[in-house]
Amino acid sequence: MMRTRRFCLLLLVAGLAIAQEGHPLTGTWHGSWLSNPTAPAATQHTDITLVITWDGKNINGIVNPGFDGAKLQNATLDPKGWMVHLEADAKGGKIVADGKIENVTNARRSISGTWTQGGRRGDFKVVRDN
Repeated sequence: MMRTRRFCLLLLVAGLAIAQEGHPLTGTWHGSWLSNPTAPAATQHTDITLVITWDGKNINGIVNPGFDGAKLQNATLDPKGWMVHLEADAKGGKIVADGKIENVTNARRSISGTWTQGGRRGDFKVVRDN
């Protein structure tokens, strides 16, 4: 009987650990931004990859990991409206992104809003990978 209780407790704890996703911004996000929303030609889309972590106090991460990667310098989240602000210095100019997390309880949640980089401005949307 005691073994059965321990086993059930272990299964419960394991299930809760798997269900925890951490901070709403933590994860890898993929999407694109459109530098001229009034002329949506395929050449106007720029791919985006965000890798974001939360250390318990701060939001950290990188925009487009790799040779052209840019470290997040200023990232904030207002949980009241799930509004996100991201900044990074990239080769193509300073990035400033302001958006809103949509479907925050969904594992494949998204962020959409305004992306500004190097004097160009447009709409963006990224979706979190599982």
